[in-house]
Amino acid sequence: MPYVVAVFGSSAPVPDSEEYEEARRLGAELAEAGFVVATGGYGGTMAAVSQGAAGAGGHVIGVTSGHMERYRPMPANEWVAEEIRFESQRDRLVHLVMNNDAMIALPGGIGTLSEVALAWSLLQTGEISARPLVLLGPTWRETIRVYVQAETIRPRDLDLIYLATSAETAVAYVKQSLAARNG
Repeated sequence: MPYVVAVFGSSAPVPDSEEYEEARRLGAELAEAGFVVATGGYGGTMAAVSQGAAGAGGHVIGVTSGHMERYRPMPANEWVAEEIRFESQRDRLVHLVMNNDAMIALPGGIGTLSEVALAWSLLQTGEISARPLVLLGPTWRETIRVYVQAETIRPRDLDLIYLATSAETAVAYVKQSLAARNG
């Protein structure tokens, strides 16, 4: 069974923007590497990753929620092949973070920050098994630099995340990590 990589990101980027194109490349890279892609299922970078993966022949899972659609009316994006639907945003978030073999976070807003924080915390405490958590792009590097203080974030906790500079380096890290984990 193929590995599932959950990708977190913003609903704001529009087609032809730099952020959208990076996300589309990420989706294509993941599909070409044989991964199933799971996203929040809506627009912005979620659509871009889905478009890239579907265009490269990959399987796309969209995790959606009734609450999100009442908050911001929009259906799942057109590249979603399999929709997993929850009523609450909380259940959607937990599913995305827990039901994967690796996670990659693109820059995003409050929802993306929530996904990253929950994933990092669950990895730290061992509530989810060890797996790659990749933060892609300079926004995350700066966020981590500002946030991390020696007295609150231990070096071993920093080792739970990988800061990637491109879609290619993010996918290469996931491939290498999963191969090493599963020998």
